[in-house]
Amino acid sequence: MRILMISDVYFPRINGVSTSIQTFRSELHNQGHEVTLVVPAYPTATNDESGIIRIPSRGLINDPEDRMMKIGEVYKRTDALKAGGYDLIHIQTPFVAHYAGMKLSKLLGIPTVESYHTFFEEYLYHYVPLLPKSWMRYAARSFTRSQCNDVDAVVVPSIAMLEVLRAYGVDCPAEVIPTGIDQSCFTEGCGDRFRKQHDIDSQRPTLVHVGRIAHEKNIDFLLQVICRLKQSLPKILLIVAGEGPALKHLKQLGRKLDIEKNLLFVGYLERKSELPDCYRAGDAFVFASRTETQGLVLLEAMALGVPVISTAVMGTRDIVEPQRGAVHAEEDVEQFSQQTLKLLADPQRRKQVASDAKQFADTWSVPNLTRKLANLYSSLSQKHSKPSQSRLDNSAAVSEK
Repeated sequence: MRILMISDVYFPRINGVSTSIQTFRSELHNQGHEVTLVVPAYPTATNDESGIIRIPSRGLINDPEDRMMKIGEVYKRTDALKAGGYDLIHIQTPFVAHYAGMKLSKLLGIPTVESYHTFFEEYLYHYVPLLPKSWMRYAARSFTRSQCNDVDAVVVPSIAMLEVLRAYGVDCPAEVIPTGIDQSCFTEGCGDRFRKQHDIDSQRPTLVHVGRIAHEKNIDFLLQVICRLKQSLPKILLIVAGEGPALKHLKQLGRKLDIEKNLLFVGYLERKSELPDCYRAGDAFVFASRTETQGLVLLEAMALGVPVISTAVMGTRDIVEPQRGAVHAEEDVEQFSQQTLKLLADPQRRKQVASDAKQFADTWSVPNLTRKLANLYSSLSQKHSKPSQSRLDNSAAVSEK
């Protein structure tokens, strides 16, 4: 099949959506499909492989990391895209990409599928703080329902996210297809190398958090946990990898809680070497986001044999609740801290949980999940190309005359 993907975000912008797109696109290619990707151009130079179309874009005042594609520039490429002979459009994000993708689907006469990556109900009000939270939640539910019911099918990364969409009134066909992880990127990592690089003693109890440093990620809670753990483990360290709009706030909170020496912010890390090293530098990976539609970073940590301690909210439920390599903790500072202390104090249990983590991560196979996505593409394409019954009836009536 020939698939046209369109997204408001992609590398060099690092986040879960970019990772998901890259993972599926690479494996679709391995399985014999052709994927053309339409994404924004960024100010920094990119060394793209073939099949990526960069669209001129403008910056966003309240979010300097992201870009907005110029929609007219997308439409200028309509004739070239028509010549591509695409079978389907996969829309990855709900902004310019959604509206451009919907128009292109009509111009090209092909079906649409859209991935729902972000739990916007628990996201928007962090970025429009002047409006009441209830208004922003209503707006998020309303545009989500409208957009999802516009497309031919929706892909969601977890059962919990599908339940939310159905509660909103989304009634279009939907498939639960998590991204999974590329095991080839997360089989090796050297925690000792990372510790030496950052002057962290090999015996220092260390926790790791990886992800966009954003308000909805609930990293504030983890800093409260570190403050509590410091009472029992004065040398406890939390490594926070990533960048984002909440970084300044978290550093201020660290000073307020008097845990500056217990925090290490390392920014974005190169994905194939620095990031695995960072994961492996931790005795455990900690997570408490309320808004994840999947929780891909948990699987990455587990694939590297790093035990996970996490709440089980929204998409992380599917990963944490089986408790195969993950310790389920509540969003309660005392309870989360006690679960962490127990794991850090028991090397044998930590070793067993790490072994379980690797085995569980193996079940999230990218090839199998990609085949499921390709089957969805195929069924939508066949359904779209099949003549409707009314057209068949009309043809029969003409023949009889």
